[in-house]
Amino acid sequence: MSTDVPMKNRVVILHVEGDEQASGILSIPDRSTSAGSILIAHGAGNDMNEPVIVFLAHYLAQRGFVTLRFNFPYSEKGRKTVDSLKVLSATFDAAYEFLSSLSECRTGRIYAAGKSLGGRVAASMVAEGRLLVDRLILLGYPLHAPGRKEQLKDAVLFEILIPMLFFAGAKDPFCDLVLLKEVLPRLLASWDLDIIPDGDHSFKVPVSSGVSQIGVYERISRKTYDWLNA
Repeated sequence: MSTDVPMKNRVVILHVEGDEQASGILSIPDRSTSAGSILIAHGAGNDMNEPVIVFLAHYLAQRGFVTLRFNFPYSEKGRKTVDSLKVLSATFDAAYEFLSSLSECRTGRIYAAGKSLGGRVAASMVAEGRLLVDRLILLGYPLHAPGRKEQLKDAVLFEILIPMLFFAGAKDPFCDLVLLKEVLPRLLASWDLDIIPDGDHSFKVPVSSGVSQIGVYERISRKTYDWLNA
């Protein structure tokens, strides 16, 4: 594993569409690197300070990646009602344009990661050819609504042609593992799956699991780093 390097964090403003805007946290390693850069989007009930994506962003930045985690407009304003797919996608567009314009990112690869809602939006955009990233990390992909396993949200996954890494909590009510394992072998793109024992939709684990929450986040981050460098 790479030796940790210092990083700098700064707040950035993303201009979405119309008068909509959202903020993000850009983390840049202190030394130049060709590791690449990565966009990280949050889940529906959280914002860019969601613990798992903060840990992931810092872990990767300390190992040479430029990272940008960002809010969607609704979370920026503290609203609970999620933005339309149009606005969510436009926010991803703004984040991508900002990241790709940085001098540190002009020669390296760009990746995308999303927790739940953020992953679903990223997957839809990649499938449409709108989000031009090299790999996709899906943290707690919402395969179905709780108790609605007959209504799978898997169609978009079959249209993706870039490598995907899935993280799934063993006790995630939004993603039945039996169903996920039936979907994955049918994908056109290469994929990998890491199941978090006892993890829920946010990868939280009970004390009885014997694993610390930080340990779970480190596992997810280490796996992501290794997968991106494989």
